[in-house]
Parts: sequence; C-alpha cells; structure tokens
Amino acid sequence: MEGSILSLLPPVLALVMVILTRRVLLSLGVGIIVGALMLNGYNPVDSVVEIASIVGAIFVVDGAINDWELYIIFFLLLLGMMAALVTRSGGSRAFGEWAMKRVKTRVGAQMVSVILGILIFIDDYFNSLTVGNVSRPLTDRHRVSRAKLAYLVDSTAAPMCVIAPVSSWGAYIITIIAGILTTHGVTQYEGLQAFMLMVPMNIYALVAIGLVLAVVLFKLDFGAMRVHEERAIKTGELVDPESGAIPGDQEDLKVSDKGRVGDLVWPIVALVVGTVAFMIITGIQASEGAATILSTFENTDVATSLLYGGLIGFAVALVLNLMKKTEARDFGATIWAGIKSMLPAIYILLFAWTIIAIIGDLGTGQYLASLVDGNIHPMFLPAILFLIAGFAAFSTGTSWGTFGLLLPIAGEMAAVIDITMMLPMLAAVLAGAIFGDHCSPISDTTILSSTGAGSHHIDHVVTQLPYAIVAAVITLLSYLVLGATGSVILTLLTAFVLLVITVLILKKLSTPIEA
Repeated sequence: MEGSILSLLPPVLALVMVILTRRVLLSLGVGIIVGALMLNGYNPVDSVVEIASIVGAIFVVDGAINDWELYIIFFLLLLGMMAALVTRSGGSRAFGEWAMKRVKTRVGAQMVSVILGILIFIDDYFNSLTVGNVSRPLTDRHRVSRAKLAYLVDSTAAPMCVIAPVSSWGAYIITIIAGILTTHGVTQYEGLQAFMLMVPMNIYALVAIGLVLAVVLFKLDFGAMRVHEERAIKTGELVDPESGAIPGDQEDLKVSDKGRVGDLVWPIVALVVGTVAFMIITGIQASEGAATILSTFENTDVATSLLYGGLIGFAVALVLNLMKKTEARDFGATIWAGIKSMLPAIYILLFAWTIIAIIGDLGTGQYLASLVDGNIHPMFLPAILFLIAGFAAFSTGTSWGTFGLLLPIAGEMAAVIDITMMLPMLAAVLAGAIFGDHCSPISDTTILSSTGAGSHHIDHVVTQLPYAIVAAVITLLSYLVLGATGSVILTLLTAFVLLVITVLILKKLSTPIEA
C-alpha cells in the first residue's frame, strides 16, 4: 500500500468527510485511524501504538523537546492571551472607532488587510496571525464577514512569501534550488538569481494576489462567500450562526471604557519587532561564517522567534492592562478567555500534524510524484507539474513538503528532457504547492489564517476554494503557453488577459449586495 494509489485513501477520505460533515476533528480522526491501520496491517493494537508515537513526537523527539510544533502551540496561546488583554483594555474598540473615522468604506477596510498581507512577507505563520488580528477590529466595524477576512489574509500570505527572497520561504526554496543547479551542472545562474528569474513564472502566486485586489475593488463575492457577505452586511452576523461561537472572540470579557488606540498598537508593534529581531538573531547565530541576508533567513528559527516575539507582545499588553488598575480576578478571567479562544485551532493543528505524519509514512507524495513519466511532451510539463504539486499539497497539507519532494524531481526531469525548461518546471512546482495549500483543510497555514481572522475553519476552506480554483485555471492555461513558447512575457500577458476577462465576467454576473 505504501507509495501506491491506496496511499491516497486516508487524506481523500478525511477531506471528503470534512466537506460533507463540516466536523474537522472527526474527519481528521477517521483519516488518522484508517491510515494507521493501513500502515500496520490492520492490527488495531499496533495502530494505536503508531498514533500514540506520532502524537508524542509532536512534544518530544529523541528525548528532547520538539521546539517546532510545541513552540507554535505556545505562540498561539500567547497570541490568544495577548488578544484577550487587548480586548479587555478597550484597545480593539478604540482602534475600531479610530479606524472608522479614517477608513469609511468596506472596500477601504478590506484593502487595509490586503496591503498589510502584502507588506508582512517575512513568514506565512506570522503573516496569517498578525494581519488577521490587526485587521479584525476594522473589518468587523464595516461588517466584513470573517470568512472574507480569512480569504484576504490567506491569499496574500503564502503568495507573497513564495516570491519574496528575504523570507523564511524564500531562503528555504533558494537552498533547494541551489542544490538542484549544482547537481545538474547548471552554472549560468546561482540559487538567488534563479529564484528571482522564477518569480514572474510563479503564475499562481501573481494571479492570486491580483484576484484578491480585484475581489476587493469590484466586490466579486460569489459562491459560499456571497452567502457569508450577505449575512454580514444585512444582519451584522460575521460568521454562520449554525457553526457556533466565533473563534478568537472573548464576548464575555469586561471591556474597559478607558481604552486607547495604543492599547492595541503597542502590543502588535512589540510582537512584530520582537519576532523579526529574533529571526535575525537566530539566523545569524546559526549561519556558518560571515552571515548574509540570505543565510540569515535561510537559517532563522521561525518557531523560536515567534515564541519570543509572542512573549514580548504579551508582556506589553499585560503592562498596559496593569496601568489601568485591573483587578486580579479580571486578569485571571481574561487570560483564561484568551487560552480558550485558541484551543480549537490547537486541536485542529494537532490532528493535522498527526495525519500529515501518517500520510508521509504511507508515501502519498512519492506516489503522486511517480505519476510524471518520461513519455510526456515537454510543452505540457509545467502544466502537469502544477497539477501534481497542487494535488500533493492538497492531500498532504504541506507546501514545504511538496517543495522538498517535487523540486528535485522536476529538476531531474528538466536535466534529462530539456535543460532550458529547468526554471519553468521548478516555478510550476512552487505555484502548484501554493494552490494546493490554499485548498487543503489540513494545511497549517489555512488553519492559522482562519484562526487569525476569527473565522470558522471550514467556512474559510469552502469560501476560498472557488477563488483558488479560478486562479488555478488561469495559471494552468498560462503554463500551457509557457511550455509551448518558452516566453515569460507572453505567459504573463496571457495570465493578465485571462484575469481581466475573468474579472469582467464575474463583475457582470455579480450584483451588489444591498444592506
């Protein structure tokens, strides 16, 4: 079963159940159990041991603390507590009132979120959680649904990170590309130069960002997103009431009437500055020899930096609350409310990490990679690699894992078939991985984007999916042009024309939502 078509069963089963039942933990749990049984010859005892071992490895590996997953969990808890303290201090309310006087339209509120998402490209986790939390008071006041905010956050986070060389993603990708070029004797450009040449070939990332801007400016709400937006505009309900309480909200908190804009701004500034500073510090410490900008971000410890940045942001929020002479009893209730607000996201992450490990052991990614054989005409390779990378990231929930698996395969294929197709094929893998990541309910960035925006997880997945598919269709057609002509300019022109046509059609079909 390992490395065969049957390895697709657990992820596909979990994904289908998520869509049909909207119960994420149940669906992921079924996928985990089925995958564990397949790995252990359907022996229930061995399967339970396997699952317990994987879950344990989330916390402890080789007798030491797992400082990646565990630190991410700690950061989420710190972020929840910090957000609760900001709410309790009246900072969120004050910021919302301040922003309402300056940003007077729903389009403006959404554009602020998009611009923040484009500017904060250092890391996707950091982007998803920070932009969502900063934008939420403003978009809430303008009755922008939480699902819409989650889409704006998610569809700018990964696309920006994957085309920015000075980011945790860029450094990781450049390192892989440099190894591929060295392996196949490509000397006309180095890793960084190759990465920059691939940016205009990463069609999905560029189209996704362009589509986000068009969706905001021309109010292109369709599919499930339109339902959420209509509800938000007409009733003020920001999420589907049938989904339960809004994630990340602390409605039962006693909010101070002495709140100031600084009560929200300074904790966020401390979080951002602290995280970026520690990313630089840990990157320099881990770099061998003289540290450069690229080596710094290649070796940075994102999880540790997020943890330290979260501690600093939490400390600033705590001090600002102490200055308001908050009672100790209120502090306890506030901290607990912040912790509770993050528990749903943490539970989903734990289940997602578990099923990702099982999918890795089953060889799902290797099977998908094996579907590319040497009998395909070179002109179709970018399009086919885009689709395979998309499905790999969709079914495994990891774009980084897809990069690590498929980039070397794409490089090998290009070296054998046509070395001039090296960069287009590598770019297609990057684009496909982002597409799959946007569609996957088990992707950690999808989970964290919904968490940062305060959207229910499945609401975010279902509403973002049509937009991701639209961008993917444009990308696929553009890659056919790239494969046939080899012209990056003609490919970009094709993508731009198709995007404009798509926007015009959607604009004609979409009628404005009236309050």
